[in-house]
Amino acid sequence: MKHWLSKKISFLVLGVISSFYLLAQDDKKVDVDISLDKGDNSNWYQQPWVWIVGGAVFILLLVAMLKGSGSKKD
Repeated sequence: MKHWLSKKISFLVLGVISSFYLLAQDDKKVDVDISLDKGDNSNWYQQPWVWIVGGAVFILLLVAMLKGSGSKKD
């Protein structure tokens, strides 16, 4: 019977402590301003031509590595 009572008291103390912790949090309002400006100052990785050139270079390097790793018969 004492084991059940000690569990109940420990859960009660844990609940009270956690509720005090949660109530002690700040209630500050956070003002977040996100602007999606499509002006001239956009990032380089958002340009489609960068992805096309990067893909072409990747494919050329992949072909060059696979062609060079083949076994030669002499």
